[in-house]
Amino acid sequence: MSGAEAIAPATEEEVAAAVAAAAAAGEPLAIEGNATKRAMLRPVQAARRLTLAGLTGITLYRPQELVIAARAGTPLPEIEAALAEKGQHLIAEPPDFRGLFGAEAPATLGGTVAANLSGPRRIASGAMRDHVIGIRAVNGRGEVFRSGGRVLKNVTGLDLCKLLTGAHGTLGVLTEITLKVLPAPEASGSLAVRVPDLAAGVRALCAGLGSPYGVSGAALLPEGVPEHGLAGPVALLRIEDFADSVAYRLGRLRGELAPHGAATPLEEAASRALWRAVRDAVPLGAAPEEAVWRVSVRPTAGPDVAAALRAAFGARLLLDWGGGLVWAAGPATAEAHEAVVRAAREAGGSFLLFRAPEPLRAAVAVMPEEPPPLAAIARRVKAVMDPAGVLNPGRMRAGF
Repeated sequence: MSGAEAIAPATEEEVAAAVAAAAAAGEPLAIEGNATKRAMLRPVQAARRLTLAGLTGITLYRPQELVIAARAGTPLPEIEAALAEKGQHLIAEPPDFRGLFGAEAPATLGGTVAANLSGPRRIASGAMRDHVIGIRAVNGRGEVFRSGGRVLKNVTGLDLCKLLTGAHGTLGVLTEITLKVLPAPEASGSLAVRVPDLAAGVRALCAGLGSPYGVSGAALLPEGVPEHGLAGPVALLRIEDFADSVAYRLGRLRGELAPHGAATPLEEAASRALWRAVRDAVPLGAAPEEAVWRVSVRPTAGPDVAAALRAAFGARLLLDWGGGLVWAAGPATAEAHEAVVRAAREAGGSFLLFRAPEPLRAAVAVMPEEPPPLAAIARRVKAVMDPAGVLNPGRMRAGF
C-alpha cells in the first residue's frame, strides 16, 4: 500500500468527491492521516490512498465550555499545545506510538479517534470514545453527515460518534471531531511498589484503585524501573491533582500499600516521564521486526496471561489499566500469535495483533471473530454506511 497513488484532499468537499468517485468505480481506498499506523491490524489492499494529512486546523476552541474541535488531519501535538496554553488537556491521554510504529510524523486526531486509542488514564476517566461529542464524516457513498454537536449536553439524533470511534475508517471518513476536554492537573506523583511477582503486583494495583485517593494510573512493569534503581517487578500507581493534595494522598496511599511491598515515591518530573513511557509502550522495547499484541482481560487474569506468553515465546511484557491490559512483544510468527489467541481465550478476554510485519497480519485474524448475531449486525451496518465496500476493506477482518 505504501506505493499506492495518493489522493490528498484539502477540504471536506474534496474528501466527499474522492469517495464518491471511488464508490462509482468500485475502487477501494486506504484511509489514512500521517500514515503512522500502517503496521497496525490487517493490511488494506487498495490501489489508492486517501490521505487527510492536508485537512488540518483547529476549528473551534471554547476553553470556558471545555470543548475543542479540529479537522481530522490535525496533528495531536498541535491540539495538545493549544490546550496547554489554557491549562487544559485531552482526557483520554492518547498515546504517541511513533516509536512503536517507526514513524516520524505525529499521529493525527482523526487516526487516534478512528483507532479509539487511550492511555493509562482510561481506568479513571474513560476511553477516547467517551469524550467524542461530535463528528463530521463522509460515508462510503460520498455523502457528508454529522452526529453529535459542539456542546456537552447534546442528546439529539443517533450517536454515530461512538460507532465511528474505533471503526478504523471502515464505516466513514472522519473529517472533523469535537472533543470534551478538562483542566490539566497541576501536579503528578507516583508510587513505585516493589512486589514479588505479577499476581502480587495486580493485588497492589487493585488495592490502590479501590482506595479513596483517586488513582489515575495503575501499571505493572515486570522489569522494574532501572533508571530509578528499582528492580522488577514494580507496581506503579499515579495520583494527579493540586500539588498539596497529591503530596497528602500519596502519603496516605503509601501507608495503605505497605503490606504489599516497599513503596518509593517518584517526584513530579520522574512521574510524568515514566507515565509517558507507559502510555507509549516504551518499556516493551519492541524491535522493528517483532510483533506486538494487546490482550484485554479482567485484571486478576492478567498475570496468568503474562505467564502463559512468557512460557510460550519468552514475551516481553507491560501491564496497564490495573492489570487488565497486557502488552506483549515477541517473534512475528504464527505460533506466537496462536499462543496469544489461546491465552486470551482461556482467560475469557480479547486480543489484538497491534503491530506486526505485513505477512503475519495478512495471514492471521488480528482480532477475535464476532459471535454470529453481532457479525450479522456489523454486516448490516457496513451495508448502510459503505455499500460498495470501498473504505479500508479488510482492515479489521477479511471482507470487512
